[in-house]
Amino acid sequence: MTIEEINRNVIEKSEVIENILKEIGKVIVGQHYMIKRLLIGLFSDGHILLEGVPGLAKTLAVSTLAQTIKSSYQRIQFTPDLLPADLIGTLIYNQKTGEFIPKKGPVFANFILADEINRAPAKVQSALLESMQERQVTIGDKTHSLPKPFLVMATQNPIEQEGTYPLPEAQIDRFMLKLQINYPNREEEEKILERMVRSEPIDVHAVVDPDKILELRDLIKDIHMESKIKDYILDLVFATREPAKFKNLGDLTNLIENGASPRATIYLAQAAKAHAFMEHRGYVTPDDVKAIGRDILRHRIILTYEAEAEQISQEDIVNRLFDEIEVP
Repeated sequence: MTIEEINRNVIEKSEVIENILKEIGKVIVGQHYMIKRLLIGLFSDGHILLEGVPGLAKTLAVSTLAQTIKSSYQRIQFTPDLLPADLIGTLIYNQKTGEFIPKKGPVFANFILADEINRAPAKVQSALLESMQERQVTIGDKTHSLPKPFLVMATQNPIEQEGTYPLPEAQIDRFMLKLQINYPNREEEEKILERMVRSEPIDVHAVVDPDKILELRDLIKDIHMESKIKDYILDLVFATREPAKFKNLGDLTNLIENGASPRATIYLAQAAKAHAFMEHRGYVTPDDVKAIGRDILRHRIILTYEAEAEQISQEDIVNRLFDEIEVP
């Protein structure tokens, strides 16, 4: 397929984006950054971690997105007393047949909202690992496939650390995007006030089905990416591992303990294609990589004690990479 044909297909089929945004816009005011990233995660088959103070519509945005798609949705409130079986399910003994039968847990849904994921202990967090990576769950000695599409969107509160369990690196790395959600501006908050004090319920309609999402994912995989864009992605990832090999980045060597994994390279390419699709284009530009790159890299860099002592954050490191690495 030529670039022109891909472009025509993308323009023709990306009208679904406006339909979804229109329905979400009935409920959510502003938060365009968050909503766009939620759609990028959906279209590129990547899980999302949302971080922000309470009350910023994180949970509402995820549940509203799920309503726009004819699919199953489960909200799981993570608490310290949650057990893995509460998440994935367990085996129930059937007295009539004398057999154990699986009772599937809430993870068997298209959309999973893991609310305040850092409130549950590591054993429960790790129960999500197999489902997020392999899209399957093992109950007893049998493995069960999860429905397609399957998307985990987790939230965590960055300011209240008492009684929380920080996500292990292996778990964080499985999230394609880590979004940092900020307060709305005054005009947006005024609209929120007007909309939410009304007594009438807001109806959100399903405008797309799961099969259509899977079809769009296949289309997005075909979006054209030139070799110079691939080199740009590789430069960004390798600069987190070997900064001394890149101009003006040598001082980062003592600040980065571990760089981004190969998963970051894959996710950068997939998300850049999804971002191009969101812009109704059948080809990737460097701006697509720059637009989505911070959300993919910020949680994959492990800092040294020296960086922490100097109060240098992962965000500072990522900003340096995008400022210094040459754009094709």
